[in-house]
Amino acid sequence: MDTISFLMQGFSVALQPINLFWVTLGGILGTIVGMLPGLGPATGVAVLLPLTFTMGAEAAMITMAGVYYGAMFGGSRSSILINTPGDGAAVAATFDGYPMAKNGRAESALAISAIASFIGGGVSIILMIFAANTVAKFALKFGPAEYFMLMVFALSATAAMSRGNMIKGFISMIIGLMISSVGLDAQSGVQRFTFGVMELQGGIDFLIVIIAIYALGEVFKSFKTINKDQVKMQTKFGKIWITKEEWKRCKWPILRSAPLGFFIGALPGAGGTMAALMAYNNEKQMSENPEEFGKGEIIGLAAPESANNAASVGAFIPMLSLGVPGSGTTAVMMGALLMLGIQPGPMLFVQHPDIAWGLIASMFIGNIVLAIINIPLAGILVKVLAIPGKVLYPLILGLAFVGTYALGNSTLDFILLLIFALMGYIMNKENIPTSPLILAIIVGNMMEQSFRQAMVISNNNLEVFFKSPVSICLSLLTVGSILFSLYKSKQDERKQQTSTLNSSESV
Repeated sequence: MDTISFLMQGFSVALQPINLFWVTLGGILGTIVGMLPGLGPATGVAVLLPLTFTMGAEAAMITMAGVYYGAMFGGSRSSILINTPGDGAAVAATFDGYPMAKNGRAESALAISAIASFIGGGVSIILMIFAANTVAKFALKFGPAEYFMLMVFALSATAAMSRGNMIKGFISMIIGLMISSVGLDAQSGVQRFTFGVMELQGGIDFLIVIIAIYALGEVFKSFKTINKDQVKMQTKFGKIWITKEEWKRCKWPILRSAPLGFFIGALPGAGGTMAALMAYNNEKQMSENPEEFGKGEIIGLAAPESANNAASVGAFIPMLSLGVPGSGTTAVMMGALLMLGIQPGPMLFVQHPDIAWGLIASMFIGNIVLAIINIPLAGILVKVLAIPGKVLYPLILGLAFVGTYALGNSTLDFILLLIFALMGYIMNKENIPTSPLILAIIVGNMMEQSFRQAMVISNNNLEVFFKSPVSICLSLLTVGSILFSLYKSKQDERKQQTSTLNSSESV
Protein backbone atom coordinates (compact mmCIF):
# COMPACT_ATOMS: atom_id res chain seq x y z
CA MET A 1 0.00 0.00 0.00
CA ASP A 2 2.93 2.34 0.73
CA THR A 3 4.25 1.75 -2.78
CA ILE A 4 0.86 2.57 -4.34
CA SER A 5 0.50 5.77 -2.28
CA PHE A 6 4.03 6.85 -3.26
CA LEU A 7 3.24 6.11 -6.90
CA MET A 8 0.06 8.21 -6.71
CA GLN A 9 2.19 11.02 -5.27
CA GLY A 10 4.54 10.56 -8.23
CA PHE A 11 1.68 10.84 -10.72
CA SER A 12 0.55 14.08 -9.07
CA VAL A 13 4.01 15.45 -9.94
CA ALA A 14 4.31 13.88 -13.41
CA LEU A 15 0.83 14.95 -14.54
CA GLN A 16 1.47 18.65 -13.92
CA PRO A 17 1.12 20.43 -17.30
CA ILE A 18 4.71 21.71 -17.32
CA ASN A 19 6.09 18.22 -16.59
CA LEU A 20 3.88 16.69 -19.30
CA PHE A 21 5.46 19.20 -21.68
CA TRP A 22 8.99 18.31 -20.55
CA VAL A 23 8.48 14.54 -20.84
CA THR A 24 7.05 14.99 -24.35
CA LEU A 25 9.88 17.30 -25.39
CA GLY A 26 12.47 14.94 -23.89
CA GLY A 27 10.92 11.98 -25.72
CA ILE A 28 10.93 13.77 -29.09
CA LEU A 29 14.52 15.00 -28.66
CA GLY A 30 15.62 11.56 -27.46
CA THR A 31 14.03 9.85 -30.45
CA ILE A 32 15.79 12.23 -32.83
CA VAL A 33 19.15 11.88 -31.03
CA GLY A 34 18.74 8.09 -30.98
CA MET A 35 18.12 8.00 -34.74
CA LEU A 36 21.26 9.97 -35.62
CA PRO A 37 24.08 7.42 -36.02
CA GLY A 38 26.76 7.52 -33.35
CA LEU A 39 25.21 10.07 -31.00
CA GLY A 40 23.21 7.96 -28.52
CA PRO A 41 21.45 8.92 -25.27
CA ALA A 42 24.57 9.88 -23.29
CA THR A 43 25.53 12.47 -25.92
CA GLY A 44 21.97 13.80 -26.07
CA VAL A 45 21.72 14.19 -22.29
CA ALA A 46 25.23 15.71 -22.08
CA VAL A 47 24.47 18.36 -24.72
CA LEU A 48 21.16 19.24 -23.03
CA LEU A 49 22.61 19.33 -19.49
CA PRO A 50 23.08 23.12 -19.26
CA LEU A 51 19.41 23.66 -20.16
CA THR A 52 18.29 21.63 -17.13
CA PHE A 53 19.96 23.95 -14.62
CA THR A 54 17.12 26.47 -15.02
CA MET A 55 14.50 23.79 -14.21
CA GLY A 56 13.52 22.26 -10.92
CA ALA A 57 15.02 18.88 -10.01
CA GLU A 58 11.80 17.01 -10.92
CA ALA A 59 11.52 18.64 -14.35
CA ALA A 60 15.24 18.13 -15.07
CA MET A 61 15.11 14.41 -14.26
CA ILE A 62 11.86 13.89 -16.17
CA THR A 63 13.30 15.62 -19.27
CA MET A 64 16.60 13.72 -19.19
CA ALA A 65 14.82 10.40 -18.60
CA GLY A 66 12.62 11.17 -21.61
CA VAL A 67 15.74 11.75 -23.71
CA TYR A 68 17.25 8.47 -22.43
CA TYR A 69 14.45 6.04 -23.20
CA GLY A 70 13.40 8.12 -26.22
CA ALA A 71 16.84 7.35 -27.65
CA MET A 72 16.22 3.66 -27.00
CA PHE A 73 13.06 3.92 -29.13
CA GLY A 74 14.77 5.93 -31.86
CA GLY A 75 18.07 4.03 -32.04
CA SER A 76 16.61 1.24 -34.14
CA ARG A 77 15.30 3.59 -36.87
CA SER A 78 18.70 4.07 -38.52
CA SER A 79 19.50 0.37 -37.88
CA ILE A 80 16.43 -0.69 -39.83
CA LEU A 81 16.57 1.83 -42.67
CA ILE A 82 20.30 2.41 -43.35
CA ASN A 83 21.97 -0.49 -41.46
CA THR A 84 23.70 1.98 -39.12
CA PRO A 85 22.82 1.72 -35.41
CA GLY A 86 22.02 4.96 -33.59
CA ASP A 87 24.05 3.69 -30.62
CA GLY A 88 25.49 0.46 -29.21
CA ALA A 89 22.17 -0.75 -27.83
CA ALA A 90 20.67 -0.67 -31.35
CA VAL A 91 23.37 -2.87 -32.91
CA ALA A 92 21.23 -6.02 -32.61
CA ALA A 93 18.43 -4.27 -34.54
CA THR A 94 20.62 -4.29 -37.68
CA PHE A 95 20.78 -8.12 -37.72
CA ASP A 96 17.17 -8.61 -38.83
CA GLY A 97 15.74 -5.08 -39.04
CA TYR A 98 17.76 -4.07 -42.10
CA PRO A 99 17.07 -7.36 -43.97
CA MET A 100 13.35 -6.80 -43.27
CA ALA A 101 13.57 -3.32 -44.82
CA LYS A 102 15.46 -4.69 -47.83
CA ASN A 103 12.74 -7.33 -48.26
CA GLY A 104 10.05 -4.65 -48.44
CA ARG A 105 8.91 -5.01 -44.82
CA ALA A 106 10.18 -1.69 -43.44
CA GLU A 107 6.69 -0.82 -42.12
CA SER A 108 6.51 -4.02 -40.05
CA ALA A 109 10.08 -3.50 -38.80
CA LEU A 110 9.43 0.09 -37.68
CA ALA A 111 6.15 -0.94 -36.02
CA ILE A 112 7.43 -3.99 -34.12
CA SER A 113 10.50 -2.12 -32.86
CA ALA A 114 8.23 0.59 -31.36
CA ILE A 115 5.72 -1.96 -29.97
CA ALA A 116 8.50 -4.08 -28.42
CA SER A 117 10.13 -0.97 -26.92
CA PHE A 118 6.76 0.11 -25.47
CA ILE A 119 6.03 -3.29 -23.89
CA GLY A 120 9.62 -3.76 -22.69
CA GLY A 121 9.55 -0.32 -21.09
CA GLY A 122 6.15 -0.93 -19.48
CA VAL A 123 7.12 -4.30 -17.96
CA SER A 124 10.39 -2.92 -16.61
CA ILE A 125 8.67 0.12 -15.04
CA ILE A 126 6.32 -2.23 -13.17
CA LEU A 127 9.32 -4.26 -11.99
CA MET A 128 11.06 -1.03 -10.95
CA ILE A 129 8.09 0.09 -8.82
CA PHE A 130 8.29 -3.05 -6.67
CA ALA A 131 12.10 -3.22 -6.65
CA ALA A 132 12.79 0.43 -5.77
CA ASN A 133 11.22 0.42 -2.30
CA THR A 134 12.87 -2.89 -1.38
CA VAL A 135 16.30 -1.74 -2.52
CA ALA A 136 15.90 1.61 -0.77
CA LYS A 137 15.02 -0.10 2.55
CA PHE A 138 17.99 -2.44 2.20
CA ALA A 139 20.30 0.47 1.32
CA LEU A 140 19.53 2.19 4.65
CA LYS A 141 21.85 -0.39 6.24
CA PHE A 142 24.83 1.15 4.45
CA GLY A 143 27.50 2.98 6.45
CA PRO A 144 30.77 4.58 5.21
CA ALA A 145 32.54 1.19 4.90
CA GLU A 146 29.65 -0.31 2.93
CA TYR A 147 29.50 2.74 0.66
CA PHE A 148 33.20 2.49 -0.06
CA MET A 149 32.95 -1.21 -0.92
CA LEU A 150 29.87 -0.51 -3.06
CA MET A 151 31.83 2.03 -5.10
CA VAL A 152 34.79 -0.35 -5.39
CA PHE A 153 32.39 -2.98 -6.75
CA ALA A 154 30.73 -0.52 -9.15
CA LEU A 155 34.09 0.64 -10.53
CA SER A 156 35.57 -2.85 -10.81
CA ALA A 157 32.39 -4.24 -12.41
CA THR A 158 32.25 -1.39 -14.94
CA ALA A 159 35.95 -1.80 -15.81
CA ALA A 160 35.74 -5.60 -15.89
CA MET A 161 32.71 -5.50 -18.19
CA SER A 162 34.97 -4.08 -20.92
CA ARG A 163 35.02 -7.48 -22.60
CA GLY A 164 38.41 -8.31 -24.08
CA ASN A 165 39.74 -4.97 -22.77
CA MET A 166 39.64 -5.40 -18.99
CA ILE A 167 43.11 -3.91 -18.50
CA LYS A 168 42.11 -0.92 -20.62
CA GLY A 169 38.94 -0.64 -18.53
CA PHE A 170 40.99 -0.40 -15.33
CA ILE A 171 43.34 2.13 -16.95
CA SER A 172 40.29 4.25 -17.81
CA MET A 173 39.06 3.93 -14.21
CA ILE A 174 42.44 5.02 -12.77
CA ILE A 175 42.56 8.07 -15.05
CA GLY A 176 39.08 9.02 -13.82
CA LEU A 177 40.11 8.70 -10.16
CA MET A 178 43.17 10.87 -10.87
CA ILE A 179 40.99 13.58 -12.44
CA SER A 180 38.58 13.46 -9.46
CA SER A 181 41.47 14.17 -7.05
CA VAL A 182 42.34 17.55 -8.61
CA GLY A 183 41.56 20.55 -6.34
CA LEU A 184 41.57 21.33 -2.64
CA ASP A 185 41.52 18.38 -0.26
CA ALA A 186 38.19 18.43 1.60
CA GLN A 187 39.78 17.57 4.98
CA SER A 188 43.10 19.43 5.03
CA GLY A 189 42.59 22.18 2.45
CA VAL A 190 45.86 21.21 0.73
CA GLN A 191 46.03 21.87 -3.03
CA ARG A 192 46.32 18.72 -5.14
CA PHE A 193 47.47 18.70 -8.78
CA THR A 194 46.41 22.32 -9.41
CA PHE A 195 49.85 23.34 -10.83
CA GLY A 196 49.38 26.84 -9.43
CA VAL A 197 46.19 27.45 -11.46
CA MET A 198 43.69 29.13 -9.14
CA GLU A 199 40.65 28.01 -11.18
CA LEU A 200 41.57 24.36 -10.57
CA GLN A 201 41.34 24.69 -6.78
CA GLY A 202 37.64 23.91 -6.97
CA GLY A 203 38.40 20.74 -8.96
CA ILE A 204 37.49 19.79 -12.52
CA ASP A 205 33.76 19.85 -13.13
CA PHE A 206 32.77 16.36 -14.22
CA LEU A 207 30.16 17.86 -16.55
CA ILE A 208 32.98 19.35 -18.65
CA VAL A 209 34.49 15.87 -19.03
CA ILE A 210 31.11 14.38 -19.91
CA ILE A 211 30.32 17.03 -22.57
CA ALA A 212 33.87 16.75 -23.97
CA ILE A 213 33.94 12.96 -24.29
CA TYR A 214 30.37 12.34 -25.43
CA ALA A 215 29.63 15.45 -27.54
CA LEU A 216 32.96 16.80 -28.84
CA GLY A 217 34.52 13.34 -28.94
CA GLU A 218 31.77 12.22 -31.31
CA VAL A 219 32.36 15.26 -33.54
CA PHE A 220 36.12 14.57 -33.67
CA LYS A 221 35.44 10.93 -34.52
CA SER A 222 33.15 11.93 -37.39
CA PHE A 223 35.54 14.37 -39.12
CA LYS A 224 36.83 11.69 -41.48
CA THR A 225 33.39 10.71 -42.73
CA ILE A 226 31.71 14.13 -42.74
CA ASN A 227 32.08 14.56 -46.53
CA LYS A 228 31.02 11.04 -47.46
CA ASP A 229 27.73 10.50 -49.22
CA GLN A 230 24.92 9.36 -46.96
CA VAL A 231 23.29 5.98 -47.46
CA LYS A 232 20.06 6.28 -49.45
CA MET A 233 17.04 5.27 -47.41
CA GLN A 234 13.32 4.67 -47.86
CA THR A 235 11.31 7.83 -47.17
CA LYS A 236 7.80 6.83 -48.28
CA PHE A 237 5.91 4.25 -46.25
CA GLY A 238 2.55 2.52 -46.24
CA LYS A 239 0.64 1.78 -43.04
CA ILE A 240 3.20 1.31 -40.22
CA TRP A 241 1.76 -1.68 -38.37
CA ILE A 242 2.08 -5.47 -38.05
CA THR A 243 -0.19 -8.41 -38.90
CA LYS A 244 -1.93 -10.65 -36.35
CA GLU A 245 0.38 -13.49 -37.28
CA GLU A 246 3.48 -11.36 -36.65
CA TRP A 247 2.10 -10.31 -33.26
CA LYS A 248 1.40 -13.94 -32.26
CA ARG A 249 4.99 -14.87 -33.08
CA CYS A 250 6.51 -11.87 -31.27
CA LYS A 251 4.47 -11.46 -28.09
CA TRP A 252 6.22 -14.13 -25.97
CA PRO A 253 9.76 -13.23 -27.08
CA ILE A 254 8.97 -9.59 -26.19
CA LEU A 255 7.61 -10.52 -22.75
CA ARG A 256 10.56 -12.89 -22.09
CA SER A 257 13.15 -10.33 -23.09
CA ALA A 258 11.82 -7.45 -20.93
CA PRO A 259 12.70 -8.91 -17.46
CA LEU A 260 16.06 -10.09 -18.82
CA GLY A 261 16.84 -6.57 -20.06
CA PHE A 262 15.67 -5.01 -16.79
CA PHE A 263 17.95 -7.12 -14.60
CA ILE A 264 20.96 -6.71 -16.91
CA GLY A 265 20.35 -2.94 -17.00
CA ALA A 266 20.38 -2.84 -13.19
CA LEU A 267 23.95 -4.22 -13.15
CA PRO A 268 26.48 -1.34 -13.09
CA GLY A 269 28.32 -1.18 -16.42
CA ALA A 270 26.32 -3.87 -18.23
CA GLY A 271 24.02 -1.63 -20.31
CA GLY A 272 21.55 -1.98 -23.15
CA THR A 273 24.02 -3.40 -25.66
CA MET A 274 24.63 -6.52 -23.56
CA ALA A 275 20.90 -6.87 -22.82
CA ALA A 276 19.96 -6.64 -26.52
CA LEU A 277 22.60 -9.14 -27.64
CA MET A 278 21.70 -11.62 -24.88
CA ALA A 279 18.00 -11.39 -25.78
CA TYR A 280 18.82 -11.93 -29.46
CA ASN A 281 20.99 -14.97 -28.74
CA ASN A 282 18.39 -16.44 -26.36
CA GLU A 283 15.64 -16.25 -28.95
CA LYS A 284 17.90 -17.64 -31.65
CA GLN A 285 18.75 -20.65 -29.46
CA MET A 286 15.10 -21.21 -28.56
CA SER A 287 13.85 -20.86 -32.14
CA GLU A 288 12.78 -23.85 -34.21
CA ASN A 289 14.28 -22.10 -37.25
CA PRO A 290 17.51 -20.43 -36.05
CA GLU A 291 18.79 -20.28 -39.64
CA GLU A 292 16.17 -17.58 -40.36
CA PHE A 293 17.82 -15.18 -37.93
CA GLY A 294 19.89 -12.60 -39.79
CA LYS A 295 17.66 -12.89 -42.89
CA GLY A 296 14.71 -10.77 -41.74
CA GLU A 297 13.28 -12.78 -38.81
CA ILE A 298 10.88 -10.42 -37.01
CA ILE A 299 11.53 -12.07 -33.62
CA GLY A 300 15.20 -11.20 -34.05
CA LEU A 301 14.20 -7.52 -34.07
CA ALA A 302 11.43 -7.63 -31.44
CA ALA A 303 13.42 -9.36 -28.65
CA PRO A 304 16.47 -7.05 -28.52
CA GLU A 305 14.28 -3.94 -28.83
CA SER A 306 12.26 -5.05 -25.80
CA ALA A 307 15.44 -5.85 -23.86
CA ASN A 308 17.34 -2.64 -24.54
CA ASN A 309 14.39 -0.44 -23.56
CA ALA A 310 13.92 -2.47 -20.38
CA ALA A 311 17.65 -2.10 -19.65
CA SER A 312 17.40 1.69 -19.83
CA VAL A 313 14.75 1.60 -17.07
CA GLY A 314 16.73 -0.94 -15.03
CA ALA A 315 19.77 1.36 -15.08
CA PHE A 316 17.85 3.84 -12.88
CA ILE A 317 17.62 1.34 -9.99
CA PRO A 318 21.26 1.53 -8.79
CA MET A 319 21.43 5.28 -9.49
CA LEU A 320 18.33 6.21 -7.50
CA SER A 321 18.62 3.64 -4.71
CA LEU A 322 22.38 3.35 -4.23
CA GLY A 323 23.87 6.44 -5.85
CA VAL A 324 25.77 4.28 -8.35
CA PRO A 325 25.02 4.88 -12.06
CA GLY A 326 23.89 1.80 -13.97
CA SER A 327 25.03 3.17 -17.35
CA GLY A 328 26.92 6.03 -18.97
CA THR A 329 23.69 7.97 -19.45
CA THR A 330 22.56 7.59 -15.82
CA ALA A 331 26.08 8.70 -14.82
CA VAL A 332 25.45 11.97 -16.68
CA MET A 333 22.01 12.26 -15.05
CA MET A 334 23.50 11.60 -11.62
CA GLY A 335 25.92 14.44 -12.28
CA ALA A 336 22.99 16.74 -13.03
CA LEU A 337 21.27 15.75 -9.76
CA LEU A 338 24.44 16.53 -7.79
CA MET A 339 24.68 19.92 -9.54
CA LEU A 340 21.10 20.62 -8.42
CA GLY A 341 22.04 19.81 -4.82
CA ILE A 342 20.30 16.41 -4.70
CA GLN A 343 22.27 13.40 -3.46
CA PRO A 344 21.15 10.14 -5.14
CA GLY A 345 21.25 7.12 -2.87
CA PRO A 346 19.42 5.38 -0.04
CA MET A 347 17.90 8.55 1.41
CA LEU A 348 16.58 9.88 -1.91
CA PHE A 349 13.26 8.00 -1.57
CA VAL A 350 12.93 9.29 2.02
CA GLN A 351 14.09 12.91 1.63
CA HIS A 352 12.92 13.57 -1.94
CA PRO A 353 10.06 11.15 -2.73
CA ASP A 354 8.58 13.71 -5.13
CA ILE A 355 11.70 13.47 -7.34
CA ALA A 356 12.10 9.67 -7.17
CA TRP A 357 8.46 8.73 -7.58
CA GLY A 358 7.74 11.63 -9.95
CA LEU A 359 10.45 10.25 -12.23
CA ILE A 360 9.05 6.70 -12.04
CA ALA A 361 5.49 7.89 -12.75
CA SER A 362 6.72 10.02 -15.68
CA MET A 363 8.14 6.87 -17.27
CA PHE A 364 4.61 5.47 -17.69
CA ILE A 365 3.51 8.68 -19.38
CA GLY A 366 6.71 8.94 -21.43
CA ASN A 367 6.32 5.37 -22.64
CA ILE A 368 2.83 6.13 -23.99
CA VAL A 369 4.01 9.42 -25.56
CA LEU A 370 6.91 7.63 -27.26
CA ALA A 371 4.64 4.92 -28.66
CA ILE A 372 2.50 7.67 -30.23
CA ILE A 373 5.59 9.46 -31.58
CA ASN A 374 7.28 6.36 -32.96
CA ILE A 375 4.35 4.62 -34.70
CA PRO A 376 2.01 7.17 -36.37
CA LEU A 377 4.76 9.79 -36.80
CA ALA A 378 7.61 7.42 -37.75
CA GLY A 379 7.43 8.36 -41.43
CA ILE A 380 8.00 12.04 -40.60
CA LEU A 381 10.66 11.52 -37.93
CA VAL A 382 12.94 9.32 -40.04
CA LYS A 383 13.50 12.27 -42.40
CA VAL A 384 15.84 13.63 -39.70
CA LEU A 385 18.30 10.97 -40.90
CA ALA A 386 18.74 13.07 -44.05
CA ILE A 387 20.41 15.95 -42.09
CA PRO A 388 24.00 16.20 -43.40
CA GLY A 389 26.90 16.00 -40.94
CA LYS A 390 28.09 19.43 -42.13
CA VAL A 391 24.98 20.93 -40.50
CA LEU A 392 24.57 18.62 -37.51
CA TYR A 393 28.08 18.61 -36.04
CA PRO A 394 28.60 22.41 -35.97
CA LEU A 395 25.32 22.63 -34.03
CA ILE A 396 26.63 20.09 -31.50
CA LEU A 397 29.91 22.02 -31.20
CA GLY A 398 28.05 25.29 -30.58
CA LEU A 399 25.79 23.77 -27.90
CA ALA A 400 28.79 22.11 -26.21
CA PHE A 401 30.80 25.35 -25.97
CA VAL A 402 27.87 27.49 -24.86
CA GLY A 403 26.87 24.88 -22.27
CA THR A 404 30.42 24.58 -20.94
CA TYR A 405 30.81 28.35 -20.53
CA ALA A 406 27.47 28.50 -18.71
CA LEU A 407 28.76 26.06 -16.06
CA GLY A 408 31.41 28.36 -14.57
CA ASN A 409 31.80 31.41 -16.84
CA SER A 410 35.50 30.56 -17.15
CA THR A 411 37.60 30.48 -20.31
CA LEU A 412 39.77 27.80 -18.68
CA ASP A 413 36.79 25.46 -19.10
CA PHE A 414 37.16 25.80 -22.89
CA ILE A 415 40.77 24.58 -22.67
CA LEU A 416 39.74 21.68 -20.43
CA LEU A 417 36.90 20.88 -22.82
CA LEU A 418 39.29 20.56 -25.76
CA ILE A 419 41.84 18.57 -23.75
CA PHE A 420 39.25 16.03 -22.60
CA ALA A 421 37.64 15.89 -26.06
CA LEU A 422 41.04 15.00 -27.52
CA MET A 423 41.54 12.45 -24.75
CA GLY A 424 38.11 10.94 -25.52
CA TYR A 425 38.99 10.72 -29.21
CA ILE A 426 42.29 8.95 -28.46
CA MET A 427 40.55 6.57 -26.03
CA ASN A 428 37.97 5.73 -28.68
CA LYS A 429 40.67 5.18 -31.30
CA GLU A 430 42.64 2.90 -28.96
CA ASN A 431 39.46 1.04 -27.93
CA ILE A 432 39.72 2.20 -24.30
CA PRO A 433 36.23 2.30 -22.74
CA THR A 434 35.08 5.68 -21.39
CA SER A 435 32.36 4.46 -18.98
CA PRO A 436 34.84 3.56 -16.17
CA LEU A 437 36.46 7.01 -16.54
CA ILE A 438 33.14 8.86 -16.23
CA LEU A 439 31.97 6.76 -13.29
CA ALA A 440 35.32 7.19 -11.49
CA ILE A 441 35.20 10.99 -11.87
CA ILE A 442 31.65 11.11 -10.47
CA VAL A 443 32.14 8.79 -7.48
CA GLY A 444 35.84 9.53 -6.83
CA ASN A 445 35.35 12.22 -4.17
CA MET A 446 32.49 10.35 -2.51
CA MET A 447 34.59 7.19 -2.47
CA GLU A 448 37.52 9.00 -0.85
CA GLN A 449 35.32 10.58 1.83
CA SER A 450 33.66 7.22 2.64
CA PHE A 451 37.08 5.60 2.99
CA ARG A 452 38.31 8.33 5.35
CA GLN A 453 35.14 8.25 7.45
CA ALA A 454 35.37 4.47 7.79
CA MET A 455 39.01 4.69 8.82
CA VAL A 456 38.24 7.36 11.48
CA ILE A 457 35.36 5.27 12.88
CA SER A 458 37.56 2.14 13.09
CA ASN A 459 40.75 3.86 14.35
CA ASN A 460 42.52 3.09 11.06
CA ASN A 461 41.65 -0.61 11.14
CA LEU A 462 41.18 -1.97 7.60
CA GLU A 463 39.07 -4.85 8.96
CA VAL A 464 36.11 -2.44 9.01
CA PHE A 465 35.71 -3.06 5.25
CA PHE A 466 35.15 -6.81 5.81
CA LYS A 467 33.08 -6.89 9.01
CA SER A 468 29.43 -6.50 8.01
CA PRO A 469 27.58 -9.03 5.81
CA VAL A 470 26.96 -6.28 3.23
CA SER A 471 30.70 -5.44 2.99
CA ILE A 472 31.64 -9.12 2.69
CA CYS A 473 29.01 -9.66 -0.02
CA LEU A 474 30.26 -6.63 -1.98
CA SER A 475 33.87 -7.83 -1.66
CA LEU A 476 32.89 -11.22 -3.10
CA LEU A 477 30.95 -9.54 -5.90
CA THR A 478 33.98 -7.39 -6.75
CA VAL A 479 36.26 -10.42 -7.01
CA GLY A 480 33.52 -12.35 -8.83
CA SER A 481 33.04 -9.64 -11.46
CA ILE A 482 36.76 -9.70 -12.29
CA LEU A 483 36.99 -13.51 -12.36
CA PHE A 484 33.83 -13.79 -14.47
CA SER A 485 35.20 -11.27 -16.97
CA LEU A 486 38.50 -13.19 -17.17
CA TYR A 487 36.60 -16.44 -17.72
CA LYS A 488 34.46 -14.92 -20.51
CA SER A 489 37.56 -13.43 -22.17
CA LYS A 490 39.27 -16.82 -22.16
CA GLN A 491 36.12 -18.42 -23.53
CA ASP A 492 35.96 -15.84 -26.34
CA GLU A 493 39.62 -16.49 -27.17
CA ARG A 494 38.98 -20.25 -27.42
CA LYS A 495 35.97 -19.69 -29.69
CA GLN A 496 38.04 -17.40 -31.92
CA GLN A 497 40.88 -19.92 -32.10
CA THR A 498 38.41 -22.71 -32.91
CA SER A 499 36.73 -20.69 -35.68
CA THR A 500 40.16 -19.73 -37.12
CA LEU A 501 41.25 -23.38 -37.07
CA ASN A 502 38.00 -24.52 -38.74
CA SER A 503 38.28 -21.91 -41.47
CA SER A 504 41.94 -22.83 -42.18
CA GLU A 505 41.03 -26.54 -42.37
CA SER A 506 38.18 -25.83 -44.79
CA VAL A 507 40.61 -23.93 -47.03
